[in-house]
Amino acid sequence: MQSTFADQLSFLGQRIKARRLALGLTQKGAAERSGVAYRTWRRLEGEGKASIEDLVRAAFALRCEQHLAHLFPEPAASNMDELLERQRQAELKKRKRAGRARF
Repeated sequence: MQSTFADQLSFLGQRIKARRLALGLTQKGAAERSGVAYRTWRRLEGEGKASIEDLVRAAFALRCEQHLAHLFPEPAASNMDELLERQRQAELKKRKRAGRARF
């Protein structure tokens, strides 16, 4: 069954609330911790509505920031050449980071 846009917003708000409660935070405490206005936090949980910036702030406050990268995964490679090129680019980035870490 496919969810509607409104269903997705509601579900996200419920998940944010559940995570907040699991961490033992009040709405006010979570809002303060994240730097999001209390009214905005309430709207985020109740309606699933907020700016992207507020959503990211909430993710950090709720210790979920590592999951943000998974919201929009990179598309699958369309052929073997593209896959090999992506792997080559990833290896180059890895080497650059390792080179900077030495100094």
